[in-house]
Amino acid sequence: MEANSKPSILEDNIGKIVTIGSYEFTEARIIRFAEKYDPQVFHTDPIAAKTSLFGGLCASGWHTTAVWMRLNVQSMAGIIKGCMERGETPPVFGPSPGFENLRWAHPVYADDVIAYTAQITALRPLASKPGWSMLSHHATGTNQHGERVMEFDGAALVMLPQT
Repeated sequence: MEANSKPSILEDNIGKIVTIGSYEFTEARIIRFAEKYDPQVFHTDPIAAKTSLFGGLCASGWHTTAVWMRLNVQSMAGIIKGCMERGETPPVFGPSPGFENLRWAHPVYADDVIAYTAQITALRPLASKPGWSMLSHHATGTNQHGERVMEFDGAALVMLPQT
């Protein structure tokens, strides 16, 4: 950032934990996702799931992570909308080069409500892609009992407005 420029909304939020939304994992949602993408008995059959390692129907870890992504995209749309309403140039969100340290720390059972967060941990300009920066973030999901159910560290390309 140049000495006379003001920080972007993303730079202003480095280190802050932001709740991006919550989601209720109903039995029907768990089964619908699992039948398409992760058809294991503890995700698809409530009766058989009772005798599984989990002791009941639980969501696929991929389901919990996919919900975080959907809420994150909605959050990005909200950032863009807010910038536009204030007459500011919004950031341009690009693709992600990947993630690491994905953990599914606790099962998500039917009727659990998961609150999801995102925390920007770093933002650095890319010499290889002028005008673009690499945004690093930490993502979490926590159930209604305060138990962390998933987390990962991710990255995404972002073009910040020039001020």
